[in-house]
Amino acid sequence: MVSQVIPYFCAVNSTLQKYLPERAVAPCFELIKHHGVHLKIVNHRVTRHGDYRRLSNGQHQITVNASLNPYRFLLTLIHEIAHLVAFERFGRGIKPHGTEWKQTFKELMMPFLHPEVFPSKLLPVLARHFKNPKASSSTDAQLAIALQSYDPVQNQEKSYMFELPKGSTFRIHNGKLFRKGDRRVKRYECIELATGRLYLFQPNAEVEVITD
Repeated sequence: MVSQVIPYFCAVNSTLQKYLPERAVAPCFELIKHHGVHLKIVNHRVTRHGDYRRLSNGQHQITVNASLNPYRFLLTLIHEIAHLVAFERFGRGIKPHGTEWKQTFKELMMPFLHPEVFPSKLLPVLARHFKNPKASSSTDAQLAIALQSYDPVQNQEKSYMFELPKGSTFRIHNGKLFRKGDRRVKRYECIELATGRLYLFQPNAEVEVITD
């Protein structure tokens, strides 16, 4: 049993060095070991940055997108570990992003909120965000824009739905074209140009603006 666990965690430590800010690697590795997390780095997913699942065998599995910049990767990893810890502390009946999760997320993030981990211009934005953490960093407009500036150049060409003026034309990941309409409660009504069908988009949907 030990011969299987040690190589896995050694591999995790090596992998984290590729995706996290340097000073965040050791504390994140300790959190992963302490909570018995099976970490999977996966291809880019449009609808989520990461997720946490307790598998049928009792294993805690966390997946994080490989495409994230180091600061968003760190936020996403701790976000998902906070789900695990909150469920273990308070039971599975709590709301996924309720009070218990928010408090746990803030507690786990505190050791990372200093200039040795995050750029100084990000810290005030993060401090404001963690007064009341949202279900996704992308739904906090100010934080989403601040984090986007650290993305690879090709990803910086993408915009968030909430940034687009009404009437904007945009393309999504599968190449389909839409025009942005009115906001309906939390989502935006958008018309697919080819079919005239109405779709609803989350504010944090990443799209490519068409400027022609």
